Amino acid sequence: MFLSVNAEAIRARGYDLAYPGRDDIPGGRLRLRLPGPSTGGKRKQELREFLAEEMQVYSTAPDRPLILSEENIPGRMMPFYGGEFFPAIRRRLKFLKAHLPGPVDRLVYVLRPYDELFASAYRKRAEDNACPPFADLKPGMIAMKAGWPHVISALRDVLKPSELIVLTYDQRGSNRDLFGHLVPDLAEGDWVEPERSLNVSATDAGLMVLQKHYATGLTLERKEWQEVLRLYSSETGDRGFASFDEDETAQIRARYANDLAELRDMPGVALIE
Repeated sequence: MFLSVNAEAIRARGYDLAYPGRDDIPGGRLRLRLPGPSTGGKRKQELREFLAEEMQVYSTAPDRPLILSEENIPGRMMPFYGGEFFPAIRRRLKFLKAHLPGPVDRLVYVLRPYDELFASAYRKRAEDNACPPFADLKPGMIAMKAGWPHVISALRDVLKPSELIVLTYDQRGSNRDLFGHLVPDLAEGDWVEPERSLNVSATDAGLMVLQKHYATGLTLERKEWQEVLRLYSSETGDRGFASFDEDETAQIRARYANDLAELRDMPGVALIE
């Protein structure tokens, strides 16, 4: 959204832009179709041809740097349900790198604590899909072997950025701050912060109503399920829709702390925490 509201000024400063139109972001047209764990054969060739054409749209000149922003590069969050953490990331990154218009200069990635990430991913999917109870998924999430070091080492090893900056969620700052990390040459400027927020959390009450609908086989259009969430937006009480108990939280936070310690010692990574 930040790139969208500042697109004209950023392009005027000599940069191309590529970002998706998720959540109806104006001007967002990027579609990165990258392979999953089992993609192969004809489908993989179709993705290769699509991505080659797609990237040509955004990179307008060989000497003009491209700012690319897409949260789903490592993969979908659905594998969390089966206890896997972005299992196809290296495959996806190799595929992407082969189609980028040039080498990666700077890469900025934001980490979120696992308990918050898993709950947030579950809640987001529950807005427009029938989901198994969160309690049934927690054991796999808690026992997940791969974690953030798996992701960051893949970004470093495959994309080979000149600089890899990793921020913890509480250090991400404003959109302007993140933009300054990614493009230091543009850190100073009259950049505009977006007026609307994306990924506003739905309430437990609204999500529970939606899950009851979906359990009957009902499907809802985007405007319909958004209206349900709006109707229940004032009921902000915690009803335990997607949460870890105290012991589970302690266990998963300890894992996160250990992984941050590993990232501090990881060569080629600048961790800001």
